[in-house]
Amino acid sequence: MKFPSGHCHLCDKIVLSGAMNVYPAVVKVVASQDFTLAITFDNGEEAVLDMKPHLDFGVFREIADDENFRKVRVSYDTVEWDCGIDLDPEFVYRQCKTKSPA
Repeated sequence: MKFPSGHCHLCDKIVLSGAMNVYPAVVKVVASQDFTLAITFDNGEEAVLDMKPHLDFGVFREIADDENFRKVRVSYDTVEWDCGIDLDPEFVYRQCKTKSPA
């Protein structure tokens, strides 16, 4: 089955199907020593994402040391580490705590 595709001019994203959940894009990420990420979204919200609960599982073990954890950046509107681990934008936005306007 083929889905309609196109460009959503409201959110500047590619639309791959008729139904779409749009989450704010990550525009800035800063790692802290306590394995949290300070995140700024393109809608002006600022929040903290605590990664500690996830660091004992699967690929996340690769970023369980401070040196690797700090090698984080914004990539394709979300969070990515140098080792190739990235996070789903929906996960980032939903798991963030203390969202507040910038």
